[in-house]
Amino acid sequence: MVQKQVMHIGLDDTDSTKGGCTTYLAALLVEKLARFQAENIDYPLLIRLNPNVPWKTRGNGSLCLRFNHPAEFEQEIKEIALGLWEKNSAIKEKGTDPGIVFFGRQEIPREFTAFSKKAETTVVTLGEALSLIKQFGGEACGFNSCRGIIGALAAIGETLRCDHTYELIAYRAPQNWGIKRQVDAASIFEMDKKLAPYTFNNVDQEKKRVIITPRGPDPILFGIRGETPEVVKAAYALVKPLEPVKRWVIFRSNQGTDAHLTQVQTLSSVEPYSSVIAKGHVSQNPRIVPLRHVIFSIRDNSAEVDCAAYEPTGDLRKIAKELIIGDYVEVYGAVRKAINDKPLTINLEKINVLSLASKTRSENPLCPNCGKHLKSMGKNQGFRCEKCGAKFADLKKKDLFVPRTLKVGLYVTSTRSQRHLTKPLRRYGLEKTTALDARLIGEWHCP
Repeated sequence: MVQKQVMHIGLDDTDSTKGGCTTYLAALLVEKLARFQAENIDYPLLIRLNPNVPWKTRGNGSLCLRFNHPAEFEQEIKEIALGLWEKNSAIKEKGTDPGIVFFGRQEIPREFTAFSKKAETTVVTLGEALSLIKQFGGEACGFNSCRGIIGALAAIGETLRCDHTYELIAYRAPQNWGIKRQVDAASIFEMDKKLAPYTFNNVDQEKKRVIITPRGPDPILFGIRGETPEVVKAAYALVKPLEPVKRWVIFRSNQGTDAHLTQVQTLSSVEPYSSVIAKGHVSQNPRIVPLRHVIFSIRDNSAEVDCAAYEPTGDLRKIAKELIIGDYVEVYGAVRKAINDKPLTINLEKINVLSLASKTRSENPLCPNCGKHLKSMGKNQGFRCEKCGAKFADLKKKDLFVPRTLKVGLYVTSTRSQRHLTKPLRRYGLEKTTALDARLIGEWHCP
């Protein structure tokens, strides 16, 4: 009887702004592992980490492969993985700091899971990662600053025994890398309509634009996100690529789950580089700054914080403009540290309007004689009627209630500007709350 053992391989930060893709490396590894009789115990995991760290590249995604294999192949598997990792890492590019971690225990330590959650929501150090790897007998390699080891360990630690989604990623033939992607846009809109709400972030309805195709020089042709492996595979069958698809893989992911957000109890506990959910009353009316961004402030008993809805957020920016002092809101977003004359700011992803303040406007009183609106004669000097000439020293302006067009409810940034981790409105009510083991469908990758 063949003795089998488990292996977890974590990967991160192999790409650069000029190309590359860590998911592509994972796809290549899936294919190579077949020769070693590897049995996958989960889909490859695509784990998005804290989107606010200054050193991230693009989507800040890390990868993990989990599988059983004959014990005799352990060293060969590691050598194959290391070879692919080195070959597909943009080592010479500035800001690329690849990391790979091997871990050989069946159960993931709780300390790894806690580390992963921390990496999704705040800033962690390489020292923390290396200490845990040493403590639990893992192995790690890295290039340059080795920061990718942080993400590689975080991917291993994230077991997704909570809300999760799936993404089918189709990859281009190498000869097409760097040139315009060719996919039939009409088929993507039709797929989005047919499979709603079980796929998400396929198209931007506001701009009538496809958003499943990236724009950079990486190997990805398109990626379809959805609630189950079956639904993303069905979606793939509906999309019509107009260039060759070299390979495709289904990943399990924390995308679209709000995994990066942490509820804070007071505004004074809001910290830079984190992503928060915070409540407060609007304390300063919205104001427009250059490039049509909208800024307003909220306050609680502990502090006052600025909130920014930038121009690309679309409808969210329009909602922010309608807020007034006294409105009670819950804001979701990334915290930007104070820089020079710019204060600490929450860059908004969502606004949950909890209650609305009364809005009034002042109006001059009517003339008791002829019913026309009176005209002020100056501060504290009373009013006069331009029609009949009468003057009234004791009349006061009246406050009239103004109906609010804004409604109580949750508002989310436009699809085109949503972060990978932002939960879209389409997913509300579809969250997974049970910790079920992953069930691999047939043909979840090709080749």
